[in-house]
Amino acid sequence: MPMAGATILDGTIRIDRPMPWIGRLLSLPLLAASGYLLWNVALGLRQDLFGFGRLADDWVPVLVFTGLGVAVGIPGLILLTYRYFIILNDKLRQVIITRQFGPLNFRSLRNLADYNLISITDDCDAELTMYDVNLCGNRDTTPITLSSFTSRDEANKLANELGRALKLPARDYVGTEPDDTDLRDPQE
Repeated sequence: MPMAGATILDGTIRIDRPMPWIGRLLSLPLLAASGYLLWNVALGLRQDLFGFGRLADDWVPVLVFTGLGVAVGIPGLILLTYRYFIILNDKLRQVIITRQFGPLNFRSLRNLADYNLISITDDCDAELTMYDVNLCGNRDTTPITLSSFTSRDEANKLANELGRALKLPARDYVGTEPDDTDLRDPQE
């Protein structure tokens, strides 16, 4: 079932946090510089192995250019292939936060029972306000930002749909102060 900013399939909700296009754009100069350095290494090795050069004379520049090419290329590859998504599994009552860089996956597993509400907050920016949908728990539980929107209606729609799917209340805290008495849990 499609949801604003999320996908539901068999009790599993997947929320993708897309990489900003500026990050992908910044990866291109790094990859171009890395490609240039590694191309020069390949040309030098070809000349040393099949041409008139000697590898014994060129091993230091080959190692330096190879090291620089790899050192510049890895951040470019990370920026190009970075993915961040959150999987909420209602059946297993788990939250899986995944940061992926190409073939590498870094997963953080949390218990869904530690979270008791979905909140909507804003960043109080006068020019461009972003509305964050967060999965919140008790005081010792670190909140998880699920998604950000430029429209309050879209944030409310996602929060309400997630609340229905996970059986959690959705609360709109836009415009309230962080230490407001209205935000305190009545059980405390």
